[in-house]
Amino acid sequence: MGSNPAAPTNLSRNARSSTLRAGGDIKILLVNPPYISVTSAHGVGHQVPLGLLCVGGPLIDAGHDVRLLDAERHHLTGAALADAIAAAAPDVVMTGHAGSTPAHPACLAVMQAARARCPAALTVYGGVYPSYHAVDILAGHPEVDVIVRGEGEAVALALVTALQAGEAPSSVAAVVCRAGAGVMSTSSAPSIADLNSWRVGWELIADWDLYQCFGLGRAAIVQFSRGCPHTCSYCGQYQFWTRWRFRDPVKVAAEIAWLHRTHGVMFVDLADENPTSSKRLWRAFLEALVAENVPVQMFATIRATDIVRDADLLALARKAGLICVLMGIETTDPATLAAIRKGSTVRDDQRAVALLRQAGILSMLGHIVGFEEERFADAVRATRQVVAYDPDLLNAMYVTPHRWSDWAAENGARRVIQEDVGRWDYRHQLLATRHMKPWQMFATVKLMEVVVHLRPRALWWCWRIPIGR
Repeated sequence: MGSNPAAPTNLSRNARSSTLRAGGDIKILLVNPPYISVTSAHGVGHQVPLGLLCVGGPLIDAGHDVRLLDAERHHLTGAALADAIAAAAPDVVMTGHAGSTPAHPACLAVMQAARARCPAALTVYGGVYPSYHAVDILAGHPEVDVIVRGEGEAVALALVTALQAGEAPSSVAAVVCRAGAGVMSTSSAPSIADLNSWRVGWELIADWDLYQCFGLGRAAIVQFSRGCPHTCSYCGQYQFWTRWRFRDPVKVAAEIAWLHRTHGVMFVDLADENPTSSKRLWRAFLEALVAENVPVQMFATIRATDIVRDADLLALARKAGLICVLMGIETTDPATLAAIRKGSTVRDDQRAVALLRQAGILSMLGHIVGFEEERFADAVRATRQVVAYDPDLLNAMYVTPHRWSDWAAENGARRVIQEDVGRWDYRHQLLATRHMKPWQMFATVKLMEVVVHLRPRALWWCWRIPIGR
């Protein structure tokens, strides 16, 4: 990969755009960047790049030549990545990643490789992180031509349509692009009103055997809804998606069944921030999936309050294939729960775990350290409280101060000790604490994981629930 992202010809944006003005179909390469997460690196498996597939579907339907290069799944970096991009000879290179912040360096590597080997191609970058850091990125990285802000389907299609008509990217809403020596942001685009009108480009997946998770067979990510009606201060999902929207629950169930029958998919990860925002729609989805009668198992993220509210639906959820729920308790401290506007209580969290176990569904608690400047005694107390919740699994994380979250603004005085955004993956400590050194914080987090996971009761329940068999 060239050290100078502008080499070898240093074409301007206008010169690159001019290659797309013949009015014909445009050759688009969607690149899933080579960001290898901790989970995929250690045998959990690789997931399909749903965001890029969502962008690809409408572009295919518009008649464009769209291809997917999954550099993450094939572990392509350096010269291998650049060679693969060059072999595709694209007019437009688009990248983005669900990991967003920690995947940012890998996304830049894609843009740099594209600029070095396909200097005439327009480079387009989308996702949560670039949406909020667009001006900074364009100012510091000449390898990036255009940034798409917010949802990508409609904006990416509008951008390619404009390029095909000989118009500049600046004619499209919700993009940030170069304007002379500076950078300009166009007006915002409305959020997609009808998610049913945009399809996923599943045909871009050439080999489904490459995507398997947890030893459960071929896997897919499916989205039932977008957004979240809650305003937890550390999250920011409600700000990016603006409002909660949903797809037709019967059509989503049919899509999952089609993935199983056509491509042999056995495991589905629901990529929703809050799929149970509407009990009526959640029930309709579960009933439709049961009616499809396919042996697909599912993982979902659900709030404790919704689990308690929907206690009467848990047996139906298990029958529909739900085998594990990630439930973000975030903290065991009631005062902190109130401060971060979580909207749940310790009692809700504990009750939700018990209800899931009664239904034969594994519970995974998401616990975050770093909201406060903990002391060792706080860590011990939190570990005892998590054990008292009696979960099956624990996902222990560090608080991550994303620029777009309210919590980051409210805690701007906290000192950041990890400047490498590639490590902003919830697995590395980012904020200093006055009372504990980083190694001490790391040790307490790992101790919590060991104590929770090695409990005989938890091991028994994980073995007893018939996952994958």
